[in-house]
Amino acid sequence: MKIAISGKGGVGKTTFTANFARWLSQKGITVLAVDADPDASLGTVIGISEDILEDLKPIVDMKALIEERMGGSGAYYSLNPNVDDILDDYSVSIGTLRFFRMGNIKGGGTSCYCKENSFLQALVNSLILGEKDTVILDMGAGIEQLTRGTALGVDVLVVVTEPSKVSVQTVRVIQKLALELGIPRTVVVGNKVRNSKEESFLRDHFSSEQLIGIIPYSEELLEMSINTGNELSSVGSLGVQLNTIYQKIIGEGS
Repeated sequence: MKIAISGKGGVGKTTFTANFARWLSQKGITVLAVDADPDASLGTVIGISEDILEDLKPIVDMKALIEERMGGSGAYYSLNPNVDDILDDYSVSIGTLRFFRMGNIKGGGTSCYCKENSFLQALVNSLILGEKDTVILDMGAGIEQLTRGTALGVDVLVVVTEPSKVSVQTVRVIQKLALELGIPRTVVVGNKVRNSKEESFLRDHFSSEQLIGIIPYSEELLEMSINTGNELSSVGSLGVQLNTIYQKIIGEGS
């Protein structure tokens, strides 16, 4: 199964992704968790030590590797580089959970990043279309890494949102992109909801089919994002709510 997770910065997307990846791993599912968001710290929240992460540079920053696979440093380069071995060489394993720091496709500016973008696009193709394990992509606010072809390999796009107009606007933009790319299923998860008024706000903006769950503001989740590597309890009301959301994402819940 291939799952992409997106949302406006600061909504708690990375903590949600890390806990979801652990939940899948605890079920005995081999999971590849991919950090495709340059502003996030998925590996840290999952619990990978800083010493290991310091040696694990984002693939997009590995100039020599990109030059080698793309066919040199000239103006002409391969549009279909071989990246099949990249995951084995540059991922970190914790039990049945593997972590891979991809980096992000470069945006506008004075420099041309065509080569890096093509290399990362080949990686996304390999992850979504070729990887046999369950893949979770932590994608940030945009889903630019996906083209129409790779998007069809994504089983579900999960958009995390806070109960605010700005965050909901971001969800609308992502939903539009997902529709244009042909992603078969897009769902919304409300997070950091403090009261019934905020819950009603989300339910007014999304249908019950779109909004698969609401996560209340939680000191336990906040603690998990600060003291990285902490395990989130599966018991109690929060554990039950998260368990229900995760089951719905993978198609086990109604």
